[in-house]
Amino acid sequence: MIGFLFFFFGLLVTIGMCGLAAWSDYKGFRIPNHVSLVIIGAFVIAFGVTTLTGQDQLIFSTWKSHLGSAGAVMLVTMLMFSLGALGAGDSKFATSVAVWLGISGLSVFLFYMALIGGLLGLSSLILKKFKPLKNPKAGTWPAKAQEGHNAVPYGIAIAGGAIIAFVFKGYFSLENWSNMFNA
Repeated sequence: MIGFLFFFFGLLVTIGMCGLAAWSDYKGFRIPNHVSLVIIGAFVIAFGVTTLTGQDQLIFSTWKSHLGSAGAVMLVTMLMFSLGALGAGDSKFATSVAVWLGISGLSVFLFYMALIGGLLGLSSLILKKFKPLKNPKAGTWPAKAQEGHNAVPYGIAIAGGAIIAFVFKGYFSLENWSNMFNA
């Protein structure tokens, strides 16, 4: 039961941080560093406690899988950052989410992150071309898009991909929760 409580609390904290990152990116194209640090910290605590209580295999992959997925995402997003295709905050945020997913959840995360990112890009083009909003709040994504900037708040795509991947991984499965709670 203790492992479940730490896992559940860590999951809620991570979802909250995903929401904060998405909102912050929408409002000003910035993802604070503490968001990524809190997500990684929540994972380390949840994984550590479930390992100590013998419940880690009920919900998580191996530690190598989790570190491998974070490492792969970090390498790719750092490359994208160096090419100017992604912001540093986006890179750190995506890496911190990937540590929660392990290799088995990585493809779902990347697919939905890219899909949502593409929809955001399309929305930016529509905002840029048609300028449908009157007086959007200065500095926000819609205002910047209507001014002609090409930036997209990719934190929204990362957060959306994370939530979908968490569902895929079974992090919201009542059966998994019951197994952890009763172990």
